[in-house]
Amino acid sequence: MHKINQVLCDALQSGQMNRMVFASKRRKSIEYKRVTLRPVSIKGELMYQAEYQFDKKVTHENIPFFEAIDFAMDRVENDFKQINIMTETEDIQVLASKPANPKVVRQKLAQRREAANLSHNRKKRYIIEDGKPCDFLIKLGVMGEDGKVFDKHYSKFRQINRFLEIVDNALDSLPTDRTLRIIDFGCGKSYLTFGLYYYLKVLNDRDVEIVGLDLKEDVIEFCNKTAKQLHYDGLKFLTGDIADYKSDGADMVVTLHACDTATDYALINAVGWNSNVILSVPCCQHQLFSQIDEPVNQPMLKHGIIKDKFTELLTDGLRGLKLEAHGYDVDMIEFTTLEHTAKNIMIRAVKNPDATEAACAKAQREYEALRDMYHVHPEIDSL
Repeated sequence: MHKINQVLCDALQSGQMNRMVFASKRRKSIEYKRVTLRPVSIKGELMYQAEYQFDKKVTHENIPFFEAIDFAMDRVENDFKQINIMTETEDIQVLASKPANPKVVRQKLAQRREAANLSHNRKKRYIIEDGKPCDFLIKLGVMGEDGKVFDKHYSKFRQINRFLEIVDNALDSLPTDRTLRIIDFGCGKSYLTFGLYYYLKVLNDRDVEIVGLDLKEDVIEFCNKTAKQLHYDGLKFLTGDIADYKSDGADMVVTLHACDTATDYALINAVGWNSNVILSVPCCQHQLFSQIDEPVNQPMLKHGIIKDKFTELLTDGLRGLKLEAHGYDVDMIEFTTLEHTAKNIMIRAVKNPDATEAACAKAQREYEALRDMYHVHPEIDSL
């Protein structure tokens, strides 16, 4: 533990730490999923604020400066196996499955990171700020040259930032020792794909290769032209069908509003590649609509609008269980507000390297029980 102690001490006492994130639980019984530690100034005194992230809530605790190292060491010994430390000059990852023999990975930043905001009561800030020029948003017509977001595109601006917040929460689950490989299935005009590249490459200085795939040739031509004009060298777009796409792998798979069973093809690819992170917002879940056959619910399902909504929930619930059966931790979260799109449920799946065979088998049994109860045959089964 001495090596871990030294790394944590150096970070906490350097005066350059932006945040320290503890993730990858040692035991399932731990209620919170991660803890983020950041420096704050309270009444002129430097302290650290711990943010505990639960499934459905977030709590905070203020910790005196001199107690921070003990707090951090306790999180490593008892709660978490991975620590990611962001300082002004480097990113540090500590892999401590075996605390006595940890692996420490350091990556120097090409450009100095902005110092931590020590304000205790911070106003919520978007990852991409209104009023600050952002090249891809200007190019795509979301904001003007002065950085001011156009009123008619403000919902799109919020959607992009919400997506980047979700990516930010999953960043600790992605490798840091090599180029990140990401595929966006059904990328469309690619507002979010460009945002993803901007966030990872421009804001976080990560080596990244992103591929956007879509069926529309004119859209792909536009996106490739735009990426070239922006000098986004690690971003390219291809014309093609999700079902036919071949690749040797991706660390993250994104599929936003892929229609009906196209989502299943994207999920199957991601599982086959053992992708670390899957972010999927399904759309048009029609396949099971005509299959559902469950007498008890029939009085409710005789109403088409209810049956349609129920089909969406059943389809995505089955997809979530199938991902759990393959060793993923799965959350269903709100992607964006209903004012932007009615399709606002995201399946967020993060590969759990410590998933047990028993847990996977349990999820598979639950999947089969739910599937058989409604007498449906999801595409994800045949694949």
